[in-house]
Amino acid sequence: MTNPTQFNVQAITPSYWRVTFENGPINLIDPDTIEQLSDLITRIEQDPHLTVVVFQSANPDFFMAHFDLLSDIQRVYTTAPGPTGLLPFSDNLLRLSRVPVVTISAIKNRVRGAGSEFVLNTDIRFAGADAILGQPEVGFGAVAGGNPMGRLAELVGRGRAMEIMLGGDDFPAQLAAEYGYVNRVVADDELDDFVDVFARRIAGFSKAAVAGAKKFVDEATAIPAGEYAAAMAAFRRTAMRPENADHLKSLFDRGLQQPQGIELDLGQQVALKL
Repeated sequence: MTNPTQFNVQAITPSYWRVTFENGPINLIDPDTIEQLSDLITRIEQDPHLTVVVFQSANPDFFMAHFDLLSDIQRVYTTAPGPTGLLPFSDNLLRLSRVPVVTISAIKNRVRGAGSEFVLNTDIRFAGADAILGQPEVGFGAVAGGNPMGRLAELVGRGRAMEIMLGGDDFPAQLAAEYGYVNRVVADDELDDFVDVFARRIAGFSKAAVAGAKKFVDEATAIPAGEYAAAMAAFRRTAMRPENADHLKSLFDRGLQQPQGIELDLGQQVALKL
C-alpha cells in the first residue's frame, strides 16, 4: 500500500468500523487514494465479522473535494483492471456498492465530483446541516467518470439528475435531502452521535440478515458494470481537452484545489461568464 495512509480504520467493535479519510489540505482524490481504497474494500469484503462501516472526514471543510486535476491521471487509465474487470476507480465504486456490509457516509462538509461519486456508492448518506454536494464536471468540460448519472437517476429521478449533472452547481444539504441525494440532514454538532447510534444498532444485528437484505436491495437497484466502464471512457475522451485549457487555467488562477478561494463556492465559480 502507498504511504501516507489516507484511510484510517478504527475498529469500534469487530462488526463496526469507522474509516476517516485525510489527504492534503482539501481531501483531493488522487491515484494513491484509488489504490488505497481498493485495498480497503478488499479488507471489508473479506472480514467475516464486519457488518457496518462509517466513512467520515478528518477535514472540517472537505469530505472529499474532487479528483486531483494535477495528479498523474494517466495512472488511472493504465493501472491493471480490478477484480470486476473495470479500471481501478470504476472497480472501486462498483465493489463498494456491493460489499456485504452496510456503508454509511457521514458528510459534514463539501463533497463534489469523484467524492460525490464515492458517497453515491455507499448505501446511506447522512449530511450535516452545512454539507454541500455537487457534480461540477461539466464546468471542467468533462463527462463525470464515476457514472453519478446512473446512481442519481435512480435516487432523485431523471429531471433532478439532469439538474444536478448539467447545472454543475452546489447543492446545500437541505435541498440535497429534499431531492433524495442524501437520506436526511442532521445538525452538525449532532451528526457524529446520530451516525454512531445508528451504526451500532446495525452492528448489533446478524450479519447474515443485514447482508442478505442488502443483497435484495442491490439486485433491485443494480447499475450494470458496463455503465461504469462507459462513463469512465467518456471522462477519458472529454477531460483535459485543449479547448478547455483556458477556462481550467482561470480556475486554477482563482484558487482551484486550494483551501480558500473558489473551492469554497465551486458550483458557482465553474460556470463560464457569457
